Amino acid sequence: MEYAVAVDLYLADATLSAASRRVYRISLTSWAWALAGRPAPPSRERRGAVPPVLPLALLDDEVASRRLAAALRARAGHADAQTVSRELSALRSAVGWWQDMGWIRTDPTGSLRAGPRRDEPVTPLTEQQLGALFRIQASLREHALWHLLHDTGAAAPAVLQLDASALGPAGQPTSRAAATIGASRWSAGTSELLAWLLAGRRLGPVFLTERRAAARTPQADICPLTRQGRVSYRRAAEIFTNATRPLDPAGQGWTLHQLRPPRCVRLTA
Repeated sequence: MEYAVAVDLYLADATLSAASRRVYRISLTSWAWALAGRPAPPSRERRGAVPPVLPLALLDDEVASRRLAAALRARAGHADAQTVSRELSALRSAVGWWQDMGWIRTDPTGSLRAGPRRDEPVTPLTEQQLGALFRIQASLREHALWHLLHDTGAAAPAVLQLDASALGPAGQPTSRAAATIGASRWSAGTSELLAWLLAGRRLGPVFLTERRAAARTPQADICPLTRQGRVSYRRAAEIFTNATRPLDPAGQGWTLHQLRPPRCVRLTA
């Protein structure tokens, strides 16, 4: 798989506006020079420059992380922190999708930081914001997940580990669900959404990807009926942020952590 082709396939699948897709393409194309061990052209020349041709599998090479880290440091010297953070976020989102597809095994962006980390208070969504969120057009899977996160205050990674066997026939919680997410109750409306989502399915992950799982996916993360895989936290977070960007006055989108009610919100990096 060529890197440029992988970028095209990721962008075709991503839930992005046309403008955001253009920005992501520019960012992802720029990282190709770093992976090839070459400096990217100056900003004014970069858009018209032809990026190096390289295999996506280069991301699995141990040299990839070092090259990306060096490029990140160089980029930080010529661009503001918000731009650098946005470009790194685009790469991380694409890498997560490529991992889900089984095209690469490792994540060379795991240790990268766009700047100094600091703890910042996370502001829970207001009732007005929640109302707007729950009215937007999104898949049944997303609405079921978002309602469940808000009702229970549970952490998203734990909720995404729920299996269909942990829910009752009408989407209500069981003791197994409580053990997984630390919550023993949620609203009748959320139960109804979960029941529709499962449609009688009693095995496999509750929240499934849209396609068959990659060959390397653990069996515990695959639905034995459809062979679809479990949705990753990274993918769920990306979908939520992209879906809420039009609702956010700052245009950045919200985070899944903000779905948790005020009593459950903690400081996050």
